[in-house]
Amino acid sequence: MTDNKLAYQLRTKKSFDEVCADLEKLSPENQFRVLAVHDVKATLAEKGLERGPLKIIEICNAKFAHTATQKDINVALFMPCKFTVYTDGDETVVTLARPTIIAEMLPDAGLEELAAEVEETLKKVMTESV
Repeated sequence: MTDNKLAYQLRTKKSFDEVCADLEKLSPENQFRVLAVHDVKATLAEKGLERGPLKIIEICNAKFAHTATQKDINVALFMPCKFTVYTDGDETVVTLARPTIIAEMLPDAGLEELAAEVEETLKKVMTESV
C-alpha cells in the first residue's frame, strides 16, 4: 500500500482484468456510478504507440457531486473521481486520486467532511477489489 497526500495505492497479485471488473462491480454497490472506462493501452495502440495495460475508471456519486459543487463550483475541475489500474511486473496496481486533496486545495469551501467520506468509501471499494 502506498498512501500519500495525492494518491492512495494498492497492489495485488490478482489479474488486471479481474481487478477492473471488481472495481466496476463494487463501485455501484457503494452508490458510485461508473461513468466511463478509458482503455489507455487501446487508445495509444490506435496511434501506433505501445504500453502495458492501463485503464482509467471514472466514477461519480450524484449526491456528493451536487453537495460539493454547491459549496464551491471549482470542485468540478476535479470531477469525476478516478481509479487508475495498471500492471507493474507481476502485480496489478490500483490508484485513487484522493478526494481529500481537493478539500486541501479549496480550504474555504468546507469540503473536509464530505471529501473524507468519499475517500473512505472509495478506499473500501479498492480494498475489496484487490
